[in-house]
Amino acid sequence: MAARKPVAKKKVVKTTTVKSPFGSGTMQKGGLHKSVGVPAGQKIPASKLAAAKAGKYGPKAKKQAQMASSLAKIRRK
Repeated sequence: MAARKPVAKKKVVKTTTVKSPFGSGTMQKGGLHKSVGVPAGQKIPASKLAAAKAGKYGPKAKKQAQMASSLAKIRRK
């Protein structure tokens, strides 16, 4: 019999989903940080946020950036 290769365990990532107050859909908390390459806990620069809203990081990042800017407007009130 041939020796079996050890199976690599899948990395379990605990995620928190955030439900959008503006319609259907949920997004992962911290997902925009991952999409634009900014470490969690640091503020996303305005230039990267604008680029994400323009779609330069892909369609998912575009939706995340739009939701982030909409939520920021709600929290300021």
